[in-house]
Amino acid sequence: MEALKIKDRAPGGWDCVGLGEVMLRLDPGEGRIHTTRLFSTWEGGGEYNVARGLRRCFGLRTAIATAFADNPVGRLLEDFILQGGVDPSLIRWVPYDGIGRTVRNGLNFTERGHGVRAAVGCSDRGNTAISQTKPGDFDWDDILGAAHGARWLHTGGIFAALSPSTPLVAAEALEKARQYGTITSFDLNYRESLWKAIGGKTKAQEVNRALVSKIDVLFGNEEDFSATLGIKLEGVKEDFAELPIASYEAMLREVAKSYPNLKLVATTLRTARSASRNLWGAMAIYQDQIVFLPQREIEILDRVGGGDSFASGLIYGMLTGRPASWAVACGVAHGALAMSTPGDTSTATLAEVERVMQGGSARISR
Repeated sequence: MEALKIKDRAPGGWDCVGLGEVMLRLDPGEGRIHTTRLFSTWEGGGEYNVARGLRRCFGLRTAIATAFADNPVGRLLEDFILQGGVDPSLIRWVPYDGIGRTVRNGLNFTERGHGVRAAVGCSDRGNTAISQTKPGDFDWDDILGAAHGARWLHTGGIFAALSPSTPLVAAEALEKARQYGTITSFDLNYRESLWKAIGGKTKAQEVNRALVSKIDVLFGNEEDFSATLGIKLEGVKEDFAELPIASYEAMLREVAKSYPNLKLVATTLRTARSASRNLWGAMAIYQDQIVFLPQREIEILDRVGGGDSFASGLIYGMLTGRPASWAVACGVAHGALAMSTPGDTSTATLAEVERVMQGGSARISR
């Protein structure tokens, strides 16, 4: 496996650009989706969450390539993006027909879970603006070339599952990134609900295998690798109560062997004792060496977005020239902090991440 060769940021350019859907998340707090009378609202999306974490926690310059129906919901999402500091200049605004017959913005109803009650997600995202995007809609020569010189491009399997055209858009972006020397990352993020009506795991593997052959850095968990690449984790029970570390290493090495273009492969290690208590760690392979951060017990307020925050922490480490071991530890700490607050996105600071990395306690800071 080759080392990552990360280019310098162009003046006025971006450290990372995300490509994917941003939805309005409706959160019933401590209640249930099907009985609540009140929702809090957040923005969220697998690819966007990474860009936002890099900007909000780590202070890097990021942008999101996405599309919205031009209505008040779309403008609310834009306002959330502005609050997070992510550059909204790559948003495509699609004329709204008045009722969403031809285009709409995605909604994601998510309850956090607690104790023995698992988290629940119910998305309402058919026919969204970003799902209708097609090759040529984004000017990748401008985004990745000399004008903005984005150093890193992040996308994933959620975006690729939205429609027949979105994998083509992802492939176009990844190929342009290779042309301009931009590092690319991809989070497999398998969601059965997105694939079951369009061919299931067979289609997911067809699409994801083609895209993974074009990237540098791959994120996923044991289910993702099995469902989307057909590479299974051996020796683990269905409840994942015990995680055989040797099997995870073998799985990562098999992924790296199957896709020689990959330079780094990373997976989180999560054991859910309950919705509120998880064991949390990570493993990666970089330059043929395994990096392993053992699990530690953490308390969970809202688990959604923990994997995205792991990815943004790891990417931050690599973008800033840290060793892979530091980058993995940064990702684990950032993910743990993100899951201690509500919403998909991180509210952590770099100082908090570094304190967790150093084994700091939760003693009050004042």
